[in-house]
Amino acid sequence: MKKLMTLIMVLTVSLAVNAQVEAPAPSPFQKMEQKVGLTDMTVEYSRPSMKGRKIFGDLVPYGKLWRTGANKNTIITFSDDVMIGGKEVKAGSYAVFTTPNESSWDVVFYSDTENWGTPQKWDDSKVAAKVTAEVYPLPMDIETFTISFDDMTNDSAMLGMMWEKAYVGVKIEVPTDKKVSASIDKVMAGPGAADYYSAAVYYLTAGKDINQAVKWIDMAVEMTKNQPRFWYLRQQSLIHAKAGDKKGAIKAAKASLAGAEKAGNADYVKMNKDSLKEWGAM
Repeated sequence: MKKLMTLIMVLTVSLAVNAQVEAPAPSPFQKMEQKVGLTDMTVEYSRPSMKGRKIFGDLVPYGKLWRTGANKNTIITFSDDVMIGGKEVKAGSYAVFTTPNESSWDVVFYSDTENWGTPQKWDDSKVAAKVTAEVYPLPMDIETFTISFDDMTNDSAMLGMMWEKAYVGVKIEVPTDKKVSASIDKVMAGPGAADYYSAAVYYLTAGKDINQAVKWIDMAVEMTKNQPRFWYLRQQSLIHAKAGDKKGAIKAAKASLAGAEKAGNADYVKMNKDSLKEWGAM
């Protein structure tokens, strides 16, 4: 009985130690995703509230670097290269640090996102862009720190930051025109070798019009004849075989075999040899 009571006490203490009370975070986390033109942007940050406190010039001192939120760094991610303050910022993730002042903020996009708060040692080489942005006074208090994407166009958006009676916005320009123009040029130039190849392979595997597949794969092989691709030639051999053109299949398989042997690709060497043997060419 004594041993049983001791075991119960040990289990009770263990459960008490391991139990965790679930409660709301003082500064809730938010993840926000936005497409600007054709560029994906994501902001991840924690949102402190005023709770009766004076914020700028007090809780957040003027002239001192701020993590721009609470807890872990505020992080913004771009899917494309963007322009901020006239400077190109490469696709990727950046910590957003700010130095608030009464009439303006310095906003920094910092390439090291693994700081809890501000960096212990600041490294200017990690500053991807720095912008001075005007503070716009608001007619009412914003209780909870808020980041937003504002003034959206096809080519840009404002990264907005609001808290207390202050709003600050930083313009981020995206390469929409460049991407759309490249897409138009590609379409107007007609399908590329990869497009013909993918369409032909799909028709082969889906059991669709094999004669159309022959036309497409032959076009793909012709377009890459200066730099033959043994995997294109492999599919050409299979498509011609399926279409009943054994001579064309053997020719393509031999070319694919030669390319695979040169590249040291044992899998394609074996597949081509097996097919050539099946078609009576070895």
